[in-house]
Amino acid sequence: MPYSIRLFIGMALLSLMVSCKSEFEKIRTSGDPELLYKEALNFYQEKEYQKAQTLFELIITSFRGRKEGEDIYFKYAYTFYYLEDYILATHYFKTFAQTYGVSPLREEADFMSAYSNYQLSPTFRLDQEYTLKAIEELENFVTLYPESKRVQECNLLIDEMRSKLEEKAYEEGKLYFNIRQYQSAINSFENLLKDFPETDNAEQVRYMIFRASFLRADNSVLERRKERYEETQDLITEFLQKYAKSSYRKEMENARDQIVQKIKQLNNV
Repeated sequence: MPYSIRLFIGMALLSLMVSCKSEFEKIRTSGDPELLYKEALNFYQEKEYQKAQTLFELIITSFRGRKEGEDIYFKYAYTFYYLEDYILATHYFKTFAQTYGVSPLREEADFMSAYSNYQLSPTFRLDQEYTLKAIEELENFVTLYPESKRVQECNLLIDEMRSKLEEKAYEEGKLYFNIRQYQSAINSFENLLKDFPETDNAEQVRYMIFRASFLRADNSVLERRKERYEETQDLITEFLQKYAKSSYRKEMENARDQIVQKIKQLNNV
């Protein structure tokens, strides 16, 4: 393609882009709240959320106290959600619920505030601040709207995030175990069982407590060793009563026999 034609096409496209931009700028700077509202709704419906957000922001105060004000603020909050700015989304949904307390849209705003925090919930390896916030808000939602069609969804989301917290707690316990901080490992695993009493991994967690306890006893000063072997014996007895058919049974029975011998040796000492 000749250079002159490419240049012409490029200039035409640039002119078109400038024209489109200037058209939005004309709307944005018009100072006409009614026009801005109309165009903001059009952009919102066309999923051009950044432009819609810009225009909504300009007219929020102009429509305060009018029936359109509620709709504007609600859609304004949603633009942050659709643009994946979940921190501001949860802020504006929460503010909407507080500002328009009797609105039929309040239930959805309360849910979306919690759901925006859910979207911020990271992998279990990272800080779980937003996970905890989301769980708290979802639990509050279920309490506030027990007949809502979203209750089941809320409970599923809560279960999902609690599983993430449980996984994080388990991995923290394993980390302590791997670096030979056995008392800290025991504490972490025991706290996990307290915080998540319905866990499906209770057998594995109790097995890890046994291993940490046994190794803690092996590595204790002489004066504490017998006491800690006896504590491990109690853990083994409790475990085998609770999980009679466990795949760890043989390992634990062998450990119990070893402990008996170790205690005899300590008594002789």
